[in-house]
Amino acid sequence: MLSIIKSMSLKGLEGYIVNVQVDVSSGLPEWEIVGLPDTSIKESKERVRTAIKNSGYGLFSKRILVNLAPADIRKEGSYLDLPIAIGVLFSMENIKISKKIENTVFIGELSLDGRINKINGILPICIEAKRLGVKEIIIPKGNIEEVELINGIKILGAETLNEIIQYLKGKTTLQEMKSTWEEVNRSKNKYSIDFSDVKGQENVKRALEIVAAGGHNIVLIGSPGARKDNASTKAKYNTSRLKF
Repeated sequence: MLSIIKSMSLKGLEGYIVNVQVDVSSGLPEWEIVGLPDTSIKESKERVRTAIKNSGYGLFSKRILVNLAPADIRKEGSYLDLPIAIGVLFSMENIKISKKIENTVFIGELSLDGRINKINGILPICIEAKRLGVKEIIIPKGNIEEVELINGIKILGAETLNEIIQYLKGKTTLQEMKSTWEEVNRSKNKYSIDFSDVKGQENVKRALEIVAAGGHNIVLIGSPGARKDNASTKAKYNTSRLKF
């Protein structure tokens, strides 16, 4: 039986949809992953196999083929574990999905006990998912706080593979991320002093903004009267009000 589960991958900071196509058929026991996967994805079959077993679902001797489409772009990272596991379970008819998931993206790395590990890069993934018109994305619960400023997309957090299985069966709900975008947007800090009265020195002002945001050090060198003191004083003023 063939199943297609949606996931996401990044090429730099640009995201694209990955269709995880899983086919399970009779034959000699074999598990193959194609579609330009890197080493971490090739190793996922052992993580997925054990996570499914420890979640209470049997994996019988079958021929399993996983294709990551589009196949001409290299896929990296372990966050395709979750969609691969969902695809395998669905193709083996271990679960019957009652919810419509055509526009749902699954992201997560699996532990051997079925837990879903926190991953890196979840913020650009969710931003790109929203840009591509995805309506719902399921991510590790440990990543929820990282994406609280995103609005316009339903983000659900899960701790285990079993939680997601029960959710897809319609037997439970997952924790939905509540966006804090409007609250933060309303409470933006407004300062009575900024760089607007420093004429010119665009490169210096840009450097000072980076220093203030990152908490770095900087030395300004220039002739007297170049407005160094004015610019550096305002950078220090703004830095003292930033929260790191």
